[in-house]
Amino acid sequence: MSLEKKIKLEGEIVVLRKLEYSDAEFIYKHINHKDIVRYTMNIPWPYTPEHAVQFIKKSKQGYKKGKELNLGITLKEDNQVIGIMSFNKIDLKNKNAEVGYWLGKKYWRKGIAKEALILILDYAFKELKLERISSRTFHSNKASYGLLLRMGFKQEGIARKDIFQNNKWYDHLMFGLLKEELK
Repeated sequence: MSLEKKIKLEGEIVVLRKLEYSDAEFIYKHINHKDIVRYTMNIPWPYTPEHAVQFIKKSKQGYKKGKELNLGITLKEDNQVIGIMSFNKIDLKNKNAEVGYWLGKKYWRKGIAKEALILILDYAFKELKLERISSRTFHSNKASYGLLLRMGFKQEGIARKDIFQNNKWYDHLMFGLLKEELK
């Protein structure tokens, strides 16, 4: 299944939408902070404008293949990407996917990530007809796993020494949410 159709998910303060090459500048501006990169997997440091262009290109290919969906988190007032909400490992046969996200540091603790997560979970369960969403967070990322717990995710395990980043080993906390558990 292709995910190429137009997707625009609107909340009270945010809009989630597909990425365009014109978003590269904003992605670069907001992700290029050590406090964001230290809690994310597979994001290079330092992050360059070319990395942002390549991410958008990969996202467009993912839409076509139907295996991943990267949506820009924008504020309704200006349509500039301030973060990303993603589904990876989309498996329509088994009705599951993995959600991941990041948000520019100046937008932390304002309810933006929560609203964006609500929008994408609603889309997953209603439009994609998924039954289960998983997520992984670094054990040290208390804000991220706190959000998952508030949304009804259950911790399902720990992947010990799962990521080696910045010359240090990190554990991943593994979470899952079933359709009927969404709060």
